[in-house]
Amino acid sequence: MKKGIIISILLFFIATTVNAQFWKTVKKAAEETVEEVIEENITTELTEEEVAKALKEALTIGIEKGVTRVSKPDGYFLDPEIKIPLPNEAKQVEEKLRMLGQDKMIDDAIESLNRAAEDAASGAKDLFVNAIKEMTLSDVMNILNGNEDAATRFLESNTRTQLIEKFKPIIKVSLDKVDATKYWNTVFSNYNKLPFVGKVNPDLDDYVTNKAIDGLFVQIAKEEKKIREDPVARVTDLLKKVFG
Repeated sequence: MKKGIIISILLFFIATTVNAQFWKTVKKAAEETVEEVIEENITTELTEEEVAKALKEALTIGIEKGVTRVSKPDGYFLDPEIKIPLPNEAKQVEEKLRMLGQDKMIDDAIESLNRAAEDAASGAKDLFVNAIKEMTLSDVMNILNGNEDAATRFLESNTRTQLIEKFKPIIKVSLDKVDATKYWNTVFSNYNKLPFVGKVNPDLDDYVTNKAIDGLFVQIAKEEKKIREDPVARVTDLLKKVFG
């Protein structure tokens, strides 16, 4: 009889323990589910204005970092992805003069183009920032779920012409400042004196302006990609909320 009572007590204790453990598991699962629902609601409850602001923040941050990077010494010159070479139509000039032992003349000209771009780059930040401010709510909503550089490409396609017009005078001043114009004229005047060659003299201001802007957008796209993919790059609460 006593043995039966003891067995009954043990069974009750085991049942109670298992039941408690079961409810702990259920409670934990419920809490996790609630947290997921809350997080999902936070995401879905983002306003269009918040999304627009976050995208503009992402672009602005990308621009500031990109401009800072390329405007430093060697920002263009030592970056193979954006280094400015002589234009394609001047390849024959470069090849011919190098064959004649004029490597330093060519190297000086190429370096001066990149120095001009580096010198001018810092002046581009305000132009880009103003262009971002003019983006409409419809614009930013359309690119929210785009490719990793969708915002950068949109900005480029909608501002490039204006940027060229505003950036070209800055480049011109920088070209003169670093003697790029002198080196450029020296290269092409020497080449054009050679017998049996077609005269070549590309538009220096236009060429360097476009290549400098190309390089800026390359850097901005990299920064945008970081913000989309790397949580550490989301330096504001709004960016964490939208891109998280």
